[in-house]
Amino acid sequence: MFSTRQAISSLRSLSLAGLLGAAFLASAATYADTVEVPVGSQGVAADAAHLRGKKQEVVTSELGEPLNIQGPVGEPAITRWEYADFYVYFEYDRVLHTVKKHQG
Repeated sequence: MFSTRQAISSLRSLSLAGLLGAAFLASAATYADTVEVPVGSQGVAADAAHLRGKKQEVVTSELGEPLNIQGPVGEPAITRWEYADFYVYFEYDRVLHTVKKHQG
């Protein structure tokens, strides 16, 4: 069985370990970086948001030929078309999403 002296010694050790752990976590939090993304710097391209679900042929007829085409990649096949101010992402031949290019 534990004596009172051993119990107090064990509690002190645990308390010290807890305090050291808390101090370590607090100091680690001090060094964390904050990432700020300005409003409007990313997101759906307003002038291309109406494209969702449309076929590639319709996009070409509305916007013209893209500056660059990447893909298809993966399964399902994802292709990215690049225009001056945004990207258009396709799954197979249908628009999934449009993303505004980073300006800066």
